[in-house]
Amino acid sequence: MRRPTPVPVPHRQSDVPPPRLYRPEEIADSLGCSAWWVKDRARRRLIPHTRVGRAYRFTAEHLAEIIRLYEERPAQPAQTAAPAIESLPEPRTQTGSAQLRRPVAAPATRLRARPPRRQQQYGTVA
Repeated sequence: MRRPTPVPVPHRQSDVPPPRLYRPEEIADSLGCSAWWVKDRARRRLIPHTRVGRAYRFTAEHLAEIIRLYEERPAQPAQTAAPAIESLPEPRTQTGSAQLRRPVAAPATRLRARPPRRQQQYGTVA
């Protein structure tokens, strides 16, 4: 008895192409950091990413979210420029090396070296 030949199932062509996936090196170049930093943050699950096998991949949306995550905002709203100029202190007119020297605070405690971890293992004299 003959088996019927399987009819191929037509694949649906989607109108949306898959998103472009960026490598950690490409993300690092655009952020101005190292690829190690990007991979380390992804491994710790601190930044959004996609895993393809054992490789970390990023989309444009991931990059935008990483930028938003590490964005820093000013603590207080910016003031107008005129009051800021008026509140600046007068420059000092000291000259010479007195301007370069600053008082250095002495450390409160004295640092001591720790004892060696390795004791003499063999009692022989070389």
